[in-house]
Amino acid sequence: MVKLASAEEKQVKRATRAAYGVTLAELAAEGLPVVAVDADLSGSTTTKKFADADPAYEKRLFNCGIAEQNMIDVAAGLAVTGHIAFTGSFAVFGTGRAYDQIRNTVAYSKLNVKVAPTHAGVSVGPDGGSHQMLEDISLMRGLPGMRVLVPADYAAARAAIRAAAQTEGPVYVRMGRASVPSVYADGVELEVGRAYVLREGSDVSIFACGVEVEQALKAADILAEQGIDAEVIDVFSVKPLDEDAIVASVEKTGCAVVAEEHSVVGGLGSAVAETLARRHPAPVEFVGVQDRFGKSGEFEELLEYFNLDAPSIVEAVKKVRQR
Repeated sequence: MVKLASAEEKQVKRATRAAYGVTLAELAAEGLPVVAVDADLSGSTTTKKFADADPAYEKRLFNCGIAEQNMIDVAAGLAVTGHIAFTGSFAVFGTGRAYDQIRNTVAYSKLNVKVAPTHAGVSVGPDGGSHQMLEDISLMRGLPGMRVLVPADYAAARAAIRAAAQTEGPVYVRMGRASVPSVYADGVELEVGRAYVLREGSDVSIFACGVEVEQALKAADILAEQGIDAEVIDVFSVKPLDEDAIVASVEKTGCAVVAEEHSVVGGLGSAVAETLARRHPAPVEFVGVQDRFGKSGEFEELLEYFNLDAPSIVEAVKKVRQR
């Protein structure tokens, strides 16, 4: 098992997006030919921290203005010339507005471009439904050859960016705006294609990604008080999916709950259900946004409003166990 955050570390809240610029700067200092291409949001995405880390890196940040399609094509050109190109922007624009360019320029040609937007999911908060991207995992996992990483916290985001840089070809890294508690210890190393058992259990498997990992761990504590032993697995890599880990867990527990800060259509829940349908059919319940757009509100309020919080996971566990 990977090393989890200590009690003291869990008290520190940091946004996954905060890992972006500083990690790019570290990769550059290590000699990797990383470049950042942004769409007039370098302060929010934190790619500006990459440029500010060293005068030499300032020339490796390309601001394309409010033009995400152009941003992807510029990144593609830089990848063709041997660079590891990371793109910025908000998830709703960085995937939705630029989908054609991601599909036909990056994925089709298998270019070394990392689509790494921030402000995904309901963690955008007061910006509301127009900016709360809840379909991005579905869009990206449907693209041939695209890897999809969804980090749970700041440390996992740093690991995801490093893994993306070290993986040849297209990678999607999903990051959020809100500050969230630490799940992993600083310096954790996570791999593309791996899921991680964070808590072993025998009565139900809880598969989660992103901010829902912490909620799943909270739910497991609540369930333990009620005599239910939950296994919690962080599906850090939604694609490629660690099918063996998923099947092994459900073979042991007999049922599963999937939790994600994303639509229940086409995301992690769909990926897990597809795997179990082929390899080990079992009852599954889905905690996610139920085929609707987002809503303006504070992050914690929205987790409760959309039934994405720990008590909602607990209810889903009870329902699937009855089945």
